[in-house]
Amino acid sequence: MTFSQIFVQNCRSVPSRCLLELGKDHPRSLVGPSPGRHGGNTFQRVKRGWVWNQFFVLEEYMGSEPQYVGKLHTDLDKGDSGVKYTLSGDGAGSIFTIDQTTGDIHALQSLDREEKPYYTLRAQAVDIDTGRALEPESEFVIKVQDINDNEPKFLEGPYTASVPEMSPVGTYVTRVTATDADDPTYGNSARVVYSILHGQPYFSVDAKTGDIRTALPNMDREVKELYQVLIQAKDMGGQLGGLAGTTTVNISLSDVNDNPPRFSKSIFHLKVPESSAVGSPIGRIKAHDLDIGKNAEIDYNIVPGDGGAMFDISTNEHNQEGVIVLKRPLDYEMKKTYTFKVEASNTHLDPRFHNFGPFKDMAMVKIYVLDVDEPPVFSQSSYSMDVDEDTPVGLIIGSVTAQDLDVGSSPVRYSIDWKRDLDSFFDIDPVEGTISTNELLDRESIAQHNISIVATKINNPVLSSRVAVTIHVNDVNEFPPEFAIPYETFVCESAKVGQVIQVISAKDRDLPPAGQKFTYKSAQDDQKTKNFTVRDFGNNTAGIVTLHSGFRRRTQELYEVAVVISDSGYPSQSSTSTLTVRVCFCDSDGSLLTCNAEAIFLPVGLSTGALIAILMCIVILLAIVVLYVGVKRQKKKETLMTSKEDIRDNVIHYDDEGGGEEDTHAFDMGTLRNPKAIKNNLLRRDIKPEAKAPPQSRPPTSSHESSDIQNFIHQRLQEHDKDTSAPPYDSLATYAYEGEGSVAESLSSIDSPGREGDEDYYYLTEWGPRFKTLAGIFGEPPQDCSR
Repeated sequence: MTFSQIFVQNCRSVPSRCLLELGKDHPRSLVGPSPGRHGGNTFQRVKRGWVWNQFFVLEEYMGSEPQYVGKLHTDLDKGDSGVKYTLSGDGAGSIFTIDQTTGDIHALQSLDREEKPYYTLRAQAVDIDTGRALEPESEFVIKVQDINDNEPKFLEGPYTASVPEMSPVGTYVTRVTATDADDPTYGNSARVVYSILHGQPYFSVDAKTGDIRTALPNMDREVKELYQVLIQAKDMGGQLGGLAGTTTVNISLSDVNDNPPRFSKSIFHLKVPESSAVGSPIGRIKAHDLDIGKNAEIDYNIVPGDGGAMFDISTNEHNQEGVIVLKRPLDYEMKKTYTFKVEASNTHLDPRFHNFGPFKDMAMVKIYVLDVDEPPVFSQSSYSMDVDEDTPVGLIIGSVTAQDLDVGSSPVRYSIDWKRDLDSFFDIDPVEGTISTNELLDRESIAQHNISIVATKINNPVLSSRVAVTIHVNDVNEFPPEFAIPYETFVCESAKVGQVIQVISAKDRDLPPAGQKFTYKSAQDDQKTKNFTVRDFGNNTAGIVTLHSGFRRRTQELYEVAVVISDSGYPSQSSTSTLTVRVCFCDSDGSLLTCNAEAIFLPVGLSTGALIAILMCIVILLAIVVLYVGVKRQKKKETLMTSKEDIRDNVIHYDDEGGGEEDTHAFDMGTLRNPKAIKNNLLRRDIKPEAKAPPQSRPPTSSHESSDIQNFIHQRLQEHDKDTSAPPYDSLATYAYEGEGSVAESLSSIDSPGREGDEDYYYLTEWGPRFKTLAGIFGEPPQDCSR
């Protein structure tokens, strides 16, 4: 088999005669089997070499026959139709076809380079009988040759641009760009040139770049704001026959501050009612500016002059109007017209246009005040009056005055605006406007009255005005002073002469305490006692001072001190208050310990030892009380039977406390239980004698102790036998004997001789600090303790 070499001719110049031919001189050689015509295989050394090129096919071919592309040929093709040519790859069989015998390639469809610029295919020569490849498969490219079939297009159009007004010539506006889908590497099909079809002489365009610039100077937005420019882009370098595309560019002139504000007229006339409220708008004026946005913002100012103090002007941000506002009330009767000038100027100035002239304007404003029927006017904005609380009913305390300032001056009538029942305290004369009391006043109940007076015009009752009247009720000194608080005053037994035992103060219902001055002194009757006096400190307080020492509770426990308190009002009021002073026992530093028989504790400042001593004294006092009650109950005769029908046995039980260990040693308790110690003639006849019990051994007792107990029992038995109220049945009487021999002796006051006041308890002070309080109760202290 012979390997052939395929040569691909350049078909760009002669596209209809494209041929792939076999050459004989090759730089390389290969040895391989070559199938023979009759099926024999021979081995032959073959030299192979490739020269690569490409086919070309015209786009948009509109012929009736398929377009011829080129021809494939191998030197093994002897022209006897023994070689078969095949084609594969992009579009093989659908777009491109090959004659299997001759190797001619045709395009079956019209191709568009903008859709697909080239196609890659593979060709091969095979034996028509055996189907074996005579040549290795070769790859080649078919390129679609461009023609000028696409016009330039503006992909971003239409365009919108803006340039400031009054810009100089050549000011850049915007750039337009057109694209051509044709092949820019082949011919002039894709070379675009720009031009203006509509929009001259205002703007120009660069033919190559598409830049649009201003072509006229001082274009004024106020004259024309919008421009529509038509731009054309043409390929083939703008030559005849080239394709063209257009776009629209909408150009607007942006505003600059090149125009001053201008009033439409030189004088403005405004009419304002005199009843207009202060701060309300009374008129509007406007200066017109041809500019827009912030370049048209205007500031209005009143030129100093006639109306500068009465009026003010501000700018309405929405429509740039000048709003005139009233600063002070108008009065037609005082002034009927006002004239002033208003200046309007731009807020934002452009220094480039200062040479155009001043950017402000001025106009005259004339205001006419209209007369309005107004309500009466009071001579004062408010009234204040004073009246004493004891003022009689019907007395005039003051007056109000109102008048009609309008032309004609209508008469005025007065009345009280009744809102509350409290307003009935006063009355007003409807013609004169005098205010008088209608009820009795009491400062302590209501110190201040607030009423409203109404003034009404007779010829127009709808018009009325009000004024506030404040009436202060003056205090009259009618209440005497008294103690500020109830005082509990005591004086120590150890108090010295001239000692202040109580500081007192006073209060008065007439006025607040800060507005009153009080004086203090002792009553005339109290000066005779010479126990206490009153010392005025001069600061609305006073002190109770002792006139002597040696106060004793046992002598006199309570003292009464009469204090005369006077105020500084007119007329002066005074009262006599009585202060009760209790005599108490105090410790060495003047602290209260006890008053009467009850201890008053002052825990603040007491030590732990002092508290323990006080508690022990209380315990001792309780023991004495219990002992005293027991002795009293022993002496008291009580009825054994509480009911005549109750015939049950009764047991009389006495809870008398003994003397402790001293009683145990004083007598033998067994003696009380010995029947022999009781005489036979003392036995009750209604009691059966008991059998004699055998004698019991007991410790020996002294004859003195036995006689003492015997006398005690004998006395009690006699008392019981003579008792006619004793029940007619057996009863048991139990007795307790206190005994004798205690070192401290009995503390009970039952057997104490004489009256309590005659007993001397001075010996209790020698028993130690625990009996100090007890000694203070039953007797005078051993010595006076100073404060």
